[in-house]
Amino acid sequence: MKAVVCTKYGPPEVLQIREIPKPIPKDNEVCIKNYVTAVTGSDVLIRAANMPFFMKMMFQLMLGFGKPRNPVIGLIFAGEIESVGKDVSEYKTGDQVYGFTGYGFSAYAEYLCISEEVSKRGCLSKKPSGMTYEEAAAIAYGGVLAPFFVEKGNIQTGGKVLVYGASGALGSTSVQLLINLGATVTGVCSTKNIEFVKSLGAEKVIDYTKEDISDCREQFDFVLDAVPNGKIDRKKLKSQCKKLLTPIGVYTSIDAGSPVLKKENLTKINTLFSEGKYKVKIDRTFALEQIVEAHRYVDRGHKQGNVIVTIK
Repeated sequence: MKAVVCTKYGPPEVLQIREIPKPIPKDNEVCIKNYVTAVTGSDVLIRAANMPFFMKMMFQLMLGFGKPRNPVIGLIFAGEIESVGKDVSEYKTGDQVYGFTGYGFSAYAEYLCISEEVSKRGCLSKKPSGMTYEEAAAIAYGGVLAPFFVEKGNIQTGGKVLVYGASGALGSTSVQLLINLGATVTGVCSTKNIEFVKSLGAEKVIDYTKEDISDCREQFDFVLDAVPNGKIDRKKLKSQCKKLLTPIGVYTSIDAGSPVLKKENLTKINTLFSEGKYKVKIDRTFALEQIVEAHRYVDRGHKQGNVIVTIK
């Protein structure tokens, strides 16, 4: 089968398309014919391993030294189940599914295997009939991860929230989840993304290219920093954001803690999508053969929503 292999940690050019053996599902796994994947902030971080020395050593200890232990990276998939292991009970051949592979990676390929049980190596959901594979791939990353950070705010109806990095995959999902919880949301993004963030339901939008967040005179019950690692001075931003909190307000960022994968997060997104309460934003679409270009684009750090890659 065709797959993208990460030959070593480095720039986008380390990614190569190769023919590798098709995986065979274990007894508790399904084998998925993968139609669409996505290039996420986590994907480019895994590929580049661009971080301080100590963090890089810990990172490579976990994922592999010099190159990923599993060279087929990629976290997001959307496709159709081709076969199932003998112990699989919830899924059957022909089911349309999507999800997040976690530490299992393997999504940059025509086929992948994943357990039907939720674990650090994956989270699988059936795709609603009204959702395209492209939309599913655009939903999966934020749909799995954003609720973990949103829950830290313990937001009630009427709560005031600031989302910094509101236009990315995690940020845009967080804005919509918070609004569905009854919060009043202020988004922070660049000029080109203002109308997009407003379309998600944000009551106010701050253009960080024109306004210093330190000049904001409002106070918030919850501040969520959803900017990908390496794209901003996190320490400085954390200090600025904490000054905007109410006395009992909560600050968190997407690099704070390791998210727990929950299938119910995707179930919740499926419901919101089917009810017309969740918007999907696809910034750009690339073919698998354009994976290097796709990574270059995401590396710039200014994508609007999601960047997807078609495989079929």
